Amino acid sequence: MNKLMRRFQPEQLREFVLLILILLMMLFFSTQIQHYFSPRFFNRVSTSVAIVAVLAVAQTLVVLTANIDLSIGSIVGFTAYFGGQFLAHHNELSPMLIILIAIGMGMALGIINGLLVAYGGVPSIIVTLGTLAIYRSALVQFSGAQTVLTANLPEWLLNLPRMNVFSVGKLDFRVMVALALAVVLLFHLVLKYTSYGRRLYAIGSNADAAEMAGIASRRIVFIAFVLSGALSGLAGFMYLARFGNITVVAGLGLEFAAVGAVVVGGVNIFGGSGSMIGALLGAILVNVLDQSLIRWQAVSEFWRDFLLGFLILMSVALDAVVMNQLKNLWARKGMTIHRQEDDQPGQEVSHV
Repeated sequence: MNKLMRRFQPEQLREFVLLILILLMMLFFSTQIQHYFSPRFFNRVSTSVAIVAVLAVAQTLVVLTANIDLSIGSIVGFTAYFGGQFLAHHNELSPMLIILIAIGMGMALGIINGLLVAYGGVPSIIVTLGTLAIYRSALVQFSGAQTVLTANLPEWLLNLPRMNVFSVGKLDFRVMVALALAVVLLFHLVLKYTSYGRRLYAIGSNADAAEMAGIASRRIVFIAFVLSGALSGLAGFMYLARFGNITVVAGLGLEFAAVGAVVVGGVNIFGGSGSMIGALLGAILVNVLDQSLIRWQAVSEFWRDFLLGFLILMSVALDAVVMNQLKNLWARKGMTIHRQEDDQPGQEVSHV
């Protein structure tokens, strides 16, 4: 029991519960939907998860600092549309170059958010709610209501969503899924092993204490928003590759899915705690639920949105009540374990 208390922390418990919920949900839908565990459904869900997972990573970086980025859906639409238009007129561009262009566009929009929040002192919810509308309006204004058509895009882009890294039977592990997992793993390592990651947690836990400790909070928050914009630009490229035909409403509502994935995945909306693995599991749960409800014709689109909203509210309540109680219990148990180890026979215990 003592060893379990050392190794099994509340965040790991949350991730374990999420994994169980995903499995139970899939088992339930398999009894309601014919051919539920089909290769086609797996490929559809995994590709959808890939885009939301990248956005969940972007949102997690910002939420850890006790901020939020509501503009990521508009950034996805902006980069997908203008990146697609640019590629339609320059079919000879290499894949890496257009990816860098999409990331660069997203980064530029993220810089605007970061400057206003970190150095302008404007609350992030106000800034990103405004830029959500501004970026979308700019897209509508400068696009001329034209549509990016798959017929004008290069063949390699249209084939990208179907490209496999490997296959297991009829289940295909797509390149886009591998890209999303690489992003999750990269930023998981950043949070776990770098000073920047530790500072994100410190700022979200107590911004004043972080400042007193010499942490450049403004710069850290600014970089978080820049990274969020860059990752949203990458997600915009993935969105373009997946759908091909891009209109001015591209990416609409993705900010809601990303926030849902992050909160359901156990990232504290008030900052200071959470993990990229939890955000990934949240993205999987949200997308499996959404895609399953689409196939389950007994449920309308209204109930799909209702269930996602309900999941977000329950997750916030869980963090605010249950997880805080568990963390306190873990802390008390940890202190008890250390006392027991200190008082074991054969050890010298000094008393002042």
